[in-house]
Amino acid sequence: MTLDAESCYRAIAARDERFDGVFFVAVTSTGIYCRPICTARTPRQDRCRYFASAAAAEGQGFRPCLKCRPELAPGFAPVDAGKRMAHVVANRIESGALDDEGSLERLAQEVGLGPRQIRRLLKSELGVSPVGLAQTRRLLLAKQLLTETDLSAADVAFASGFGSVRRFNDLFRRHYQLAPTQLRRSTPAPSEGATSLKLRLAYRPPYAWEEMLEFLAARTTRGVEVVEEGSYVRTVREGDCRGWLRVSPRERRPELVVDVSLSLVPVLAHVLSRVKSLFDLGARPDVIDEHLRSDHRLAESLRRSPGLRVPGAFDGFEIALRAILGQQISVRAATDLAGRVADRFGEPIETPFPTLTHLSPNAPRLAEATVAALAGLGMPGKRASSIRSLAAAVSEQRVALALAPRPEVVVEQLERLDGIGPWTAHYIAMRALRWPDAFPHADLGLRKALGGIGSRELLRESMAWRPWRAYAAMHLWRISQRQNEKGRN
Repeated sequence: MTLDAESCYRAIAARDERFDGVFFVAVTSTGIYCRPICTARTPRQDRCRYFASAAAAEGQGFRPCLKCRPELAPGFAPVDAGKRMAHVVANRIESGALDDEGSLERLAQEVGLGPRQIRRLLKSELGVSPVGLAQTRRLLLAKQLLTETDLSAADVAFASGFGSVRRFNDLFRRHYQLAPTQLRRSTPAPSEGATSLKLRLAYRPPYAWEEMLEFLAARTTRGVEVVEEGSYVRTVREGDCRGWLRVSPRERRPELVVDVSLSLVPVLAHVLSRVKSLFDLGARPDVIDEHLRSDHRLAESLRRSPGLRVPGAFDGFEIALRAILGQQISVRAATDLAGRVADRFGEPIETPFPTLTHLSPNAPRLAEATVAALAGLGMPGKRASSIRSLAAAVSEQRVALALAPRPEVVVEQLERLDGIGPWTAHYIAMRALRWPDAFPHADLGLRKALGGIGSRELLRESMAWRPWRAYAAMHLWRISQRQNEKGRN
């Protein structure tokens, strides 16, 4: 990634939030690197160096700023093929792909590249090696946990992906010239009987939070997730760990507060990565909205809902299951049916929330279910067969429902499965695969928003919105919703 020094300096002088996480600035006179929005005095231009990632800055010997805290910066959201591939690999590493028993060879196999290709790709796009990126991710997560929680140093080390406390202490001292406990001077004493910890995740404003919650609330699976009091709450299964989380906006700051049950601390990196995906925290609303604003038909919705995100997936299979359940029925009916499936096939769990009673049904469990058992919940036999077909494909790893370097290939794989057509495949691509250019052009709501045009015509019209057609779809659905509300009044 090429960084223009003049443009970067203008961004840090203005503390422009649009560039938060897009690059980092290091100051040679202090040996510290910062986010572009850091409130410290702007350094002289000749003392600034710019890096595409925190890991690249640390690789050159710079330490993270204790004031702006680079570990809170939102992720980078690239679009073109090369950048997207690098983003997919970086996302896997951020989620802990190289922790524990993970290896670069296994990661390379998962994304369809060779280890040498991955090294070259990350070096050219992010200026860092895979091992360097993983190491910085662990250190920054540890720094955040030390700063924001009262977890013991040992728990912090293992939650961050370190194999030993000794290794953690050595690396922390070497990189940050501090002992881990030195960040603990102002940390409050552990709370008696605490069952969770709170962490912050940043985003680039604006963020249409009410619209996000409205979308999720209409599609929550009973017993698994709920929207209440301005927050999103759900149960979580990650590996052998079970628990819950709650996500709420932080007042007057472009951050979300994530309340996570202590039972999920061992898999915290994975859980936080999934939260970022669900709430689309890496989006660049300035770039997206500016592009879509060129179409006057979207202008009013952009004005009403600036920073509208595409809701992602906390669990890819969960979203794909919901997409199939929603075929040819209303959102409300699909929501009720999803609740019945969760009640029948989801694992029971105890939580502090009376409405959260089950974990979302996973692919292996539904692959073993009979068509008769699924159909008995109130769906056609063909749809039940489609669910089993999808569950088997995911269980056998023939289809991967996660951020993908070539989402169009996964769409083709989905369309080859029984009962999955273009609409379902593109809806899954929007949310589970995080493909910003996915566009379910056959959707009735999208067509109604533009006067009831045909699906082929809508597909032609959508070319002007590339590569952000998924975001255009969100605005069209809101336009269609307002049209329906006016029709009822």
